[in-house]
Amino acid sequence: METASRGKIILGLEINLILFYVGAEGACTVSVTQPSHLEVDYTYEAITIECTFSPAGCSTEPPISLWFRYGAHQSENLCSHGCHRETDKFMVRESLAQNQVSLTVNRVTLNDSAIYICGIAFPRSVEPKAKQTGGGTLLVVRETKLLSKELRNTLIVVLSLLCIYVTAVGVIFIILSTSKSNTLRSQETEEESQKKMSARRIFQDIAQELYHKRYVERSHQP
Repeated sequence: METASRGKIILGLEINLILFYVGAEGACTVSVTQPSHLEVDYTYEAITIECTFSPAGCSTEPPISLWFRYGAHQSENLCSHGCHRETDKFMVRESLAQNQVSLTVNRVTLNDSAIYICGIAFPRSVEPKAKQTGGGTLLVVRETKLLSKELRNTLIVVLSLLCIYVTAVGVIFIILSTSKSNTLRSQETEEESQKKMSARRIFQDIAQELYHKRYVERSHQP
């Protein structure tokens, strides 16, 4: 009986392992990551949106990349026929071995402000998670010229130096005011001690004079 029960347990474990590996081979899952926000101005000639994906349990066949754009009033399927020329409005670059794709928007205009969504699909997989999209990249094209990265870094450095200077001046002012107050207190203490000494001398002189008068009066008495 014990041998039969052990055999059933081993057989059940083997079946579970087989189902596990079969399910693992068919459970293709892909996750897609892209930046949530990009902001440029009208002077930009082109802007590139990067997209990274991570497949798990999928076949070795390369996936298909898709790009969608959601504007204010309509949605578009971008580059359904390629878009690999630099003269096109949109250009797609694929590095599927590195799990990366990108979309470049050429000749940027204000009308290019929209939400751009990257999609990755493994066509031979029937799993629903084998076809996923990113969270979308909100591209904002400004009418006014934005500060360049170098100028922003320069302003940050200048503001940092200014903050350090203001802090140093404040510390020096506090130290000087504290030392000045200590000096005034010491001078006041010295003046008070001198006043006390002078008062003591006056009292001593008065006492000596009174004592001298009394001594003289007693000496003149019969």
